[in-house]
Amino acid sequence: LNRAPTLHRLGIQAFEPVLVQGKAIKLHPLVCHAYNADFDGDQMAVHVPLTQAAQIECWTLMLSVNNLLNPASGSPVVFPSQDMVLGINYLTRNRPGAPGEGKWFGSGDEIILAREAGAVDFQALCKVKVDGEYIETTAGRIIFNKAMPPEIEFVNWSLGDKELRVLIAETIKKHGPSITVKMLDAIKDTGFRYATVFGATISMQDIVIPGEKKEMIETANSEVSVIQEQYQQGHITTEERYNRVVEVWSKTNEDLTNVLMTTLKADRAGFNPVWMMADSGARGSRTQIRQLSGMRGLMAKPSGDIIELPIRSNFKEGLSIIEFFISTNGARKGLADTALKTADAGYLTRRLVDIAQDVVTNEDDCGTINGIEIRAIKDGEEVVESLSDRIQGRFTLERVKHPITGEIMVDVNQYINDDIAVAIEEAGVESVRIRTVLTCEAEHGVCRKCYGRNLANNKTVEIGEAVGIIAAQSIGQPGTQLTMRTFHIGGAATKVSEENRTYLRYPSLIKEINGTTVTLENGDVLYTRKGNVIIAKVLQQLPIAKSGKAIVESGVKVVPGDDVVKNGSDVLKAEEIGFVQVLKEQVVIVAQDQKIDIRTGAKLMVGVGSVVPAEESIAVFDPFSEPIIAEVEGTIVYKDIILGTTLKEEINEDTGNVDKKITEHSLETLQPMLLVVGDDGEELASYYLPGNAYLNVDDGAKVNIGKTLAKLLKESVKTRDITGGLPRVGELFEARKPKNPTVLAKISGTIHLKGIVKGKRVVEIEDDFAQIDGKDAVIYKHLVPMGKHLLVRDGDLVEAGEPLCDGAVDPHDILDILGENELQSYLVDEVQEVYRMQGVVINDKHIGVIVRQMMRKVEIRQVGDTNFIYGQQVDKYKFHLENKKVMREGGEPAVARPLLLGITRASLNIDSFLSAASFQETTKVLTNAAIAGSVDNLRGLKENVIIGHPIPAGTGMRSYKNVRLFDDTSEDLDASIAKILEIRKAEKAAEEAEGDEDGKEQNLSLAKTGINQALSEAGIFSDSAPSESRPAEDNPAE
Repeated sequence: LNRAPTLHRLGIQAFEPVLVQGKAIKLHPLVCHAYNADFDGDQMAVHVPLTQAAQIECWTLMLSVNNLLNPASGSPVVFPSQDMVLGINYLTRNRPGAPGEGKWFGSGDEIILAREAGAVDFQALCKVKVDGEYIETTAGRIIFNKAMPPEIEFVNWSLGDKELRVLIAETIKKHGPSITVKMLDAIKDTGFRYATVFGATISMQDIVIPGEKKEMIETANSEVSVIQEQYQQGHITTEERYNRVVEVWSKTNEDLTNVLMTTLKADRAGFNPVWMMADSGARGSRTQIRQLSGMRGLMAKPSGDIIELPIRSNFKEGLSIIEFFISTNGARKGLADTALKTADAGYLTRRLVDIAQDVVTNEDDCGTINGIEIRAIKDGEEVVESLSDRIQGRFTLERVKHPITGEIMVDVNQYINDDIAVAIEEAGVESVRIRTVLTCEAEHGVCRKCYGRNLANNKTVEIGEAVGIIAAQSIGQPGTQLTMRTFHIGGAATKVSEENRTYLRYPSLIKEINGTTVTLENGDVLYTRKGNVIIAKVLQQLPIAKSGKAIVESGVKVVPGDDVVKNGSDVLKAEEIGFVQVLKEQVVIVAQDQKIDIRTGAKLMVGVGSVVPAEESIAVFDPFSEPIIAEVEGTIVYKDIILGTTLKEEINEDTGNVDKKITEHSLETLQPMLLVVGDDGEELASYYLPGNAYLNVDDGAKVNIGKTLAKLLKESVKTRDITGGLPRVGELFEARKPKNPTVLAKISGTIHLKGIVKGKRVVEIEDDFAQIDGKDAVIYKHLVPMGKHLLVRDGDLVEAGEPLCDGAVDPHDILDILGENELQSYLVDEVQEVYRMQGVVINDKHIGVIVRQMMRKVEIRQVGDTNFIYGQQVDKYKFHLENKKVMREGGEPAVARPLLLGITRASLNIDSFLSAASFQETTKVLTNAAIAGSVDNLRGLKENVIIGHPIPAGTGMRSYKNVRLFDDTSEDLDASIAKILEIRKAEKAAEEAEGDEDGKEQNLSLAKTGINQALSEAGIFSDSAPSESRPAEDNPAE
């Protein structure tokens, strides 16, 4: 059965037919998710596999039972939804105070009987004897567990959508597909049955409107009128008023929703149908319930701006006419978006399939020594994806040693299964070097060791698996779920109130403080530039008594049970794995060092060597402005600050003061800056002033260290659009240069701001390491367009690849500055970021396959003695081959630099002209191929489909062509049976002869030989002892 659109390979699966009355195809509800099918008139195509080979392929490869896992992520693709989830959730919940609560039962059967007699409720918590011990459970859970196959452990908790998925995934891992399939059917039947018993309905009374709503809206209204008043008096700008109003309403809506959810949950002791449907994950979501019984909230205009007047009503109360009309915008936009999205996602899939179609696993091991280092993905300190999740199913590149005991946990080129992966993570290993498709050196396609596990069946990938097409489908299929919009950052849409301090959620030890800091007279330490603090997470604190002493030295690694501190006769032991740091009055055990960035103008609250408790501030700062701070004391001199040209004075209406503001200027000759000069008139420091900076000092004023000279308001950092969703994925895979790219630092070093050349600001970076050798410093010039907001200041230290001004990062720059591996991980991470925001899980290896194809080519920079031409784009493999050949003959090899091609360009530059021509620009491709006299070796899949060959993947692999069955001759069936019967007669005769005399043994062995000969001639291998086989009449089929 196949359902269009077939976005991934699970859109066509094989089933055993069941004859039914009527014309409808009755599909099993659990496979609907893979097909994305529902029962409202979807149509499906039926195909009947005719030949023997086709049937075997369908049985082994396409049968729905063999496709339980999603090839994109390895998670189950068959799981219950809607009614089934609701039924099971109803069955396994517990209701405090239900009839029959607290009773004791001797067995599961007994409680089910009691339940049928009405003595106890489905949801009453009772004591029941299960496997010889009493546990607290409900009748419903006993019923659910009775329905499951016996191999599955007892489930004693309330099951919702997520819990069921976890249960299914665990079962597949532990017990394999056959038991899982039984369990899935049991889940389906139980779910539907008890959804019927429950008979959930929604009526008006179930939609509860919280009583607090009225006063919350009144509060918000009064807040808005205060803001309006401030605006009328001129205290705030139009933009600020708009932002604050929107902020007030989104906060009110959020609070109202929270109150609403609490109210719903408490209603009918958690058995309110609306709440149960949303809570179990059967249907509906928080936002939908909010619109039913909270308030509809803020709506967007067709232009995408948010209308500041929210819809205060909900659907139960009914909308006013104006509210109804505001709602129509969003509704129409939603439908238009969906239609466009489908087309866009489809085109993305087509481009991806085209670039990756010839990637097939062709060999067992390419023998590479390259790979990448994998560590857990963290957002701050929160783990987004753990190390074990990222390394399971891969092959190691180096030995993994236990960080403390030093024993080898995994050897080189060894498969990491789930257990090993968890063991590695628990041992405290930070990162593991693994083999990956990105570094695979197979000439065509990829090798098994670099690819690792095939996610669709949790085994190492087979030779002949079309991994390229699976990768393309895995990335393209969720494309329809991604958003089309570009997000506006800044303004209303972000709704994140800024933090004004840097803190951590766990205790930490401050190890070092980096960056330019000044100490004020009152002892405060201020950062005058952006810097960082190196900290380590504190795992355990051990106090040292007056008489006590530390037994271990700082920096030593300890494991649980090691002695650390001796206080008199008392010995304190380590409880965690970590490094020891000995402080004055205590010994702390800490984890790895981390770098925490600190903003300009932040006041440091801690010193080196101090332990900061969780949630305590490390630094405090003003989140809405970035100050420029004096680092020396002296007198201020204005340079190029001219009233009316580069300076404009605004009268502040609240205070009546005059604000001095630097204008957005583009004059090349003028570069406004503040100089700090000493008493002898010598320049001690200079500070460039970007546009929109507010001056805090007057010309000729005396300043002390730490004085704020000027401020940049955060609002003036332009609201930039962040492309999200599908357009972003397309942009990354096409390797497009962004519209307003940022300038990246080419080397690490110190910033020196120089003058302006041709409307661009010159930023020089001086390499710090060059002077050590006594050579002159290496200086790189960077040109930054004038309109851009500089992120660095004179004298800052930067790392190579760090952005110097705002704007989007160009992947080609990353390739030039940081190299291939950095670019590959950048692309993989950026694509993952988009999908992760939408909650879609895709394994890294799929994106890796595509990125690898984008980087197949190199560009020749030096020809050497090879046949290449300067600037020619060559396949990496051909380039290495030619170089090896030339070097064997003693010649000079060519030099090339890696290239990053977008997927469309890469598809058109592919070796096969048939494949390229069938993709885009057919005439051009064929003309070029004809002129060049190209030959197509028919290596990929598309080329073979076009000319009607079996594809070189799966059962069509070339290596299988040489496999022959032993008996290739076919014969008439009657003749075969006649032969067999004849042979059986001979056997019988032999047996009878055996019963005669001992002297005839010789004849017997001759008879046996004759029989065997006859059997093998007929292509049947007989037993060496015919006496054991039964007479022909008993079992003619034999």
